[in-house]
Parts: sequence; C-alpha cells; structure tokens
Amino acid sequence: MAVTIKDVAKIANVAPSTVSRVIANSPRISEKTKKRVRKIMDELGYHPNLNARSLANQTTKAIGLVMPSSANKSFQNPFFPEVIRGISSFAHIKEYSLYMSTGETEEEIYEGVVKMVQGRRVDGIVLLYSRIDDKVIEYLIEQQFPFVLIGKPHKAIEEITYVDNDNYLASREITQYLISLGHKHIAFVGGSPDLMVTKERLAGFREALKIAELWLLDDYIFYMDFLREGGQQAVEQLMSLPQPPSAIVVTDDLMALGVLSMLSEKGYSVPDDVSVVSFNNVIFSEIACPPLTSVDVRIFQLGYEAAKSLVEKVESPDLAPKSIVVPYKIIKRQTCKLIETQLCT
Repeated sequence: MAVTIKDVAKIANVAPSTVSRVIANSPRISEKTKKRVRKIMDELGYHPNLNARSLANQTTKAIGLVMPSSANKSFQNPFFPEVIRGISSFAHIKEYSLYMSTGETEEEIYEGVVKMVQGRRVDGIVLLYSRIDDKVIEYLIEQQFPFVLIGKPHKAIEEITYVDNDNYLASREITQYLISLGHKHIAFVGGSPDLMVTKERLAGFREALKIAELWLLDDYIFYMDFLREGGQQAVEQLMSLPQPPSAIVVTDDLMALGVLSMLSEKGYSVPDDVSVVSFNNVIFSEIACPPLTSVDVRIFQLGYEAAKSLVEKVESPDLAPKSIVVPYKIIKRQTCKLIETQLCT
C-alpha cells in the first residue's frame, strides 16, 4: 500500500499541513522540523504527488520543447540531443519535466504549440531555433505565454528573451582565418535561409570577404538541410564549377561530415586540395578524418541558460526580458592549410 502524507505526519507527530509545507519548502517551517520530516519521508519511501501539487498551484512543472523540423530529422543532428541535455540538466534541478513537440511539418508543429498552450500542458516553451516570420513566435507573444528562444529573434521585439552566440562575429572570424591562410575562393554552405542562424553566419561570412576585398560568387553560396546529405549535395555542385573553391565554410558539423566524405569520394584531399571549417564542435568533429576545425558554440550551455531563463520567467512573470550571449571558441584542427598565393589567384 502506498505511503501517504498522513502516514508521514503521524510518525513525525505533526499535522499533514506541516508536511505539505515542508514539501513546498515553506519559510514558515523551521529547518529543524524540515530536516526531521524529510528524514521520515526518506525512511518511509514517501514521494510527493507532483501532479496533485501542480493542480493545486495551477502549474504543470513541465517545459515544452519545439524543434525546427520533425523530431525524426532533428535528432539525426547531434546539436539537438546536446542542447536538450543542457535544458534537461537545469530542469532536473528545478524538478521540471520536458514535453516535446512531435509535429512533422511546420503546420503540425504550430498546431502542437497551440495544444500545449490551450491545454496548459506546460508552464513555458523553449524554441530550439529562430526563424524569420515564425507564426509560432507571433502566437506565443499574442497569448502572452512564457517562452525563450535559442537563437537571435528576427525582429527586435522587446518581449522576447533569447539565448544565442554572436553568430555574425563567429562566422566573420572563422572566414578571416581561412583568408589569413591565403584562400581567396571560399564557398559557404548554410542551412535553410529562413533560419536566423544561417542569416547571421552568412552576413559574417560576407563581411569578412568584403573587408579582404574578395569577390563573392553567387555560385559559392548553398542552402541545405542540416544533414550529412546536405553537405554531400553541396560538394557535388561546388566541385563541378569552372573555378572550384579552395575552402568551404560549413555552418553545421553534420553537414561538414558530408562535405568531407564527398570530397574524399571525388578524389580531393582535405586540407591539401580543399580546406574546410564548420560550426558546433560536436563530438565527432574531433574524430572525423581528418579532425575538423570547428567553432565551439557551447551547445550544452545554450540549453542550460535557455531552461534557466524560462523557469525564471515562469516563476517571476514580471521579470524583464533579456538576451544572453554565450561565448564561442574556434577549435583549430587538421582541415585547414596555408596555401601559396599563386594557387588561388
């Protein structure tokens, strides 16, 4: 038979309401009493009914997670399990559970968010992406529902709390690194053009070329899915150009793996023939062949800070919106090489 709050109260010789206040960590109860009651709870194996507490407090103690695309496609990219690990780490500390959107299309994802909000299935939502003119964001603002964005908002909207890297600066810096190695024909392989992360990294890439007074060819810019196949498709087209690039900036490590494999399949050596840089610094960037130069965006920290900011908003609704910029670091490995100037003129 399950242990009840009354059983704990009887053995602790206190009222059931006192046990409830201990569970809620009420300041009205002395630390001595809290310690004694918690010890008895442990001895009896009593676990508070969080569902009942949530109903009483009109909260769910749950965080909603919304992916940029279907979960099946998103989970092929190690960025998402790692950012969710960061979210989960903070959620565990605050005893929040996670509730994930499972829509396959943008419309299904939107409908899933509406159900989360209207059904009060979660206390707040973390969007694991930032998209241009996203109706999910518009809906959450309209409903005044707590949410946090991982990524920079498309518009400067004061109501939005977000966590991001300085993707513009990181992309400019990694491109300037390639330029410093003598590269003049540099291609860019990004994700969907309606994602803010692609927009920001392309802007930084363009600025680096502009500062160096290098031409940017439209044929050198590709938008692909954040998948291995996306990188492979980009290389197929890039290396068939009359003037193939000597270096490629890829905005995601999984795509970069596709770039490396296709270059090898076509007989190109990295970095002897083509240099490659990427973003995210997921685990396999270090064990790739050759090990991949990548921008470490601290994925875990992005998730952790997003969850922390959301719980703060849920628990303190009047808290002012804020932006958190997580620092990045370029990890130089073996996919870049100094080249002779005459080879890339």
